[in-house]
Amino acid sequence: MSLRQFEYALAVAEEGSVTAAAELLHVAQPSVSQQIRGLEGELGVELFARTPTGLVPTVVGRAFLREAEAAVSAARRARATARAGADELVGELVVAVQMGFGTRQLPGALGALRRRFPRLEVTVFEEPSSAELERLCRRGLLGLALMAACERSPADAHHLGDEEFVVVVGAGHRQLAADRVELRELDGEPWVRFDRDSALDGVLRNVLRENGLAPVTAARASQTATAVRWAAHGLGVTLVPASAVPHGHEHLVRPVLPAVSQPVIAVLQAGAGPAETALLELLRKETWSGSDFPSPAS
Repeated sequence: MSLRQFEYALAVAEEGSVTAAAELLHVAQPSVSQQIRGLEGELGVELFARTPTGLVPTVVGRAFLREAEAAVSAARRARATARAGADELVGELVVAVQMGFGTRQLPGALGALRRRFPRLEVTVFEEPSSAELERLCRRGLLGLALMAACERSPADAHHLGDEEFVVVVGAGHRQLAADRVELRELDGEPWVRFDRDSALDGVLRNVLRENGLAPVTAARASQTATAVRWAAHGLGVTLVPASAVPHGHEHLVRPVLPAVSQPVIAVLQAGAGPAETALLELLRKETWSGSDFPSPAS
């Protein structure tokens, strides 16, 4: 048995067909079929059941694939560790980020990481769906996740700091005269919100409920920068992490009363390698709390 056979079997399980697995792996279809047949022959078991809808792992196959995934992940970490020891870390680091969190901090940390390891390729998924997160985790690709703490946060999560939330209003809005905006003063305002299943909309929904506000939804955006720009043009007010406010809109931003903040955590994959560990340390060095937006008098 070889790691290549393990990788082929994992790809077939993920895609449900030899053809799709071959496309994912960028190899010829006969090569995948041959490797799977050879693996089943060597093991003396059937790893996949052939059904009208595709290939489905058997009971034995599922057990085997769990161990194969662990072996492939361990091999990747071993290669990365060896290369990092010679300052030649290569390969791909996959990072998942909840939308709006670390917008200001992550680019600086990733820039420093790339300067240290110029051959490292970094892929960032912003606000991945639960299905996408599951796929990344199942394949052992996800190295680090950056998100707000919640009731289901892992016990070994790393607390980086806190993201302060701010309100963004349109030019000429009456609340721009205040140093801080009292949330109750926004009663009756239309709101620019986010996708219903996003973490940001959950924060907004809880904040409004806790302050006795019933939001009037003017629009929903899938990106924080879009929500800020829509609010700037008077479509409605919005609430976003301070670090997510794009340059040029700082004058339309105010902190809120009562203050709103969210703990930000980093979650590393089991047995994290040198790239994940280095990125975590760089993220720790970033500033995670406070906002520095101009006051009305400035």
